[in-house]
Amino acid sequence: MDIKTQIKQKALELGFDLVGVASAQPIKEAERRHFVGWLERGNAAGMEYLTRNIDKRFNPALLLDGAKSMICVALSYKPAETAHNGPCKVADYALYEDYHDFIKARLRKLVAFMVQTIAGPVECKICVDSVPLAERSFARRAGLGFIGRNHCLIHPELGAQLLLGSVITTLELPADVPMDKDYCGSCNRCIEACPTGALGHNSEYDCRKCISYLTIEEKEDIPEIYHDKIGNRLFGCDNCLLACPYQTAAPARKNRDFQYYPQRNLLIPQEIMTWTKEDFLHLFKNSPVHRLSLDRFKRNAGICSKNSLR
Repeated sequence: MDIKTQIKQKALELGFDLVGVASAQPIKEAERRHFVGWLERGNAAGMEYLTRNIDKRFNPALLLDGAKSMICVALSYKPAETAHNGPCKVADYALYEDYHDFIKARLRKLVAFMVQTIAGPVECKICVDSVPLAERSFARRAGLGFIGRNHCLIHPELGAQLLLGSVITTLELPADVPMDKDYCGSCNRCIEACPTGALGHNSEYDCRKCISYLTIEEKEDIPEIYHDKIGNRLFGCDNCLLACPYQTAAPARKNRDFQYYPQRNLLIPQEIMTWTKEDFLHLFKNSPVHRLSLDRFKRNAGICSKNSLR
């Protein structure tokens, strides 16, 4: 069995649903220019970190000297269980333990396996949202899916609820075939499902209107024009993912080691307004929600509370 096959088999044994190999060559200049233009039009809103290290984002060799290949993985998080329906809604991925820690721990085991199996000099860098890297672009290059009209990576069988990770390595491996076909066709369901029009029919994604951005990334007050649209969404929004036909047909997640907490959908906004910092940390210490401050969480809860009284 060749080393690439062994690595891919090990990744699946570690619980990933998809694994592929991509060249670490820079992403095409046209894609870089498109990203820069998107930034210049203000679509990144307050996410200033996206404007930094742009060259590194599209060139893995600037993150790891001598990079030759990227091993890209994906983990499905489509709930196998029905989440409880309460006064507030937390995005599906945040009903799990923090995926950063979960994926990194398994990628460390994959790297250890690589070093042991190769028995030679090899360097690796693990990436899970912690470095500037165009993860979706490289995952597409590795054959893990295509970039859909909702700007997410979509696998034709596993859908759009995928969490990504990668290993940049100096080991040169044969690359897999990218998924370049337009699988969306004439479908516009994600665009039609977006409550605020953040997904434009011209394929432009405007974070300034996105409920996920507004409830997670926005550090200031959320503009009042979006309060009604937020509805009962306390953290994030799944509309453009769940509207996708590929997601509807996708099987539920297989990895049951990825801990799921459906009770996070039972929160009452009026009670959140009385929480202490300790209350917040107790419930979300191992959750992606932890990235919010309690003040911003209460800000979101206040909007949900106001909407519940209408």
